[in-house]
Amino acid sequence: MSKKNATEINSLKPGSLKYVWRKLLKNKSAVFGLTVVALLIILSLLSPLICRYDYRSMDALNAYSGPSSEHLLGCDELGRDILSRVLYGARYTFIIGILSTAIAAVLGIAMGAVAGYFGGKVDSILMRFLDIFQSFPMLILAMAFCAVFGTGIDKCILALGISNISGFARLMRANILRIRNMEYVEAATSIGCPTRKIITGHVIPNAISPIIVEIAMGISRNGLASSSLSFLGLGVQQPTPEWGAMLSSARSYIRYYPHMAIIPGIFILITVLSFNLIGDAVRDILDPTLKE
Repeated sequence: MSKKNATEINSLKPGSLKYVWRKLLKNKSAVFGLTVVALLIILSLLSPLICRYDYRSMDALNAYSGPSSEHLLGCDELGRDILSRVLYGARYTFIIGILSTAIAAVLGIAMGAVAGYFGGKVDSILMRFLDIFQSFPMLILAMAFCAVFGTGIDKCILALGISNISGFARLMRANILRIRNMEYVEAATSIGCPTRKIITGHVIPNAISPIIVEIAMGISRNGLASSSLSFLGLGVQQPTPEWGAMLSSARSYIRYYPHMAIIPGIFILITVLSFNLIGDAVRDILDPTLKE
């Protein structure tokens, strides 16, 4: 890193988005993760233009065929092009992962901020409510919500979003408890600043840094969970080409046609790994104990 770039980064406020972004670009693992995620998003958006076959087109003569010059990643049991289905299916994995994490983050941050700032009975009631959610494994809880709400992309997003609220809420509450007695909060209270403005203008912005790490990890976790739900028949349904649904339909043929399961599995692995690399890098940047 040149002295000019180092000086510019050091002049930025630690924890700011610009500071985090500049630091990320200096981390090779994070750059790799960002590149892979960006490439997958671009390819998924451009899939109708770059793929030779429509993901719904069936060709019985090429059913179960392996990778070839005609079908680069082969075909599934109905003769549908796996490359087209994998690239198009990336849309659903990213949409479910991002939107479900957004729902969990917004609701969790709000609940955690209220519980941590007010304390007392409000804190006890909200935390006991969240204890009910945390008493079940996340995937089991999401399966229960899918059984209640039904199957489909929107139901999967809602189920995963609700299932992940407690993690964000408890993380935010812990940070609020740490900073609610800071001087700047007491100063805002002493001049009669409304409670709503204190929470939204002073408390949450100064407690949000660890949440950024949880969001990056949450997208990875929810993307993997959505594939798991689809694999179990509770998430995205056929013929929509979601990666978990593709794995589910290929499991009956994995002994004789392994490419049908290996290819979507590799894409799931690469995507989860990329988000984890990004999340680890953000954690290293925002964790004061790991800063240089």
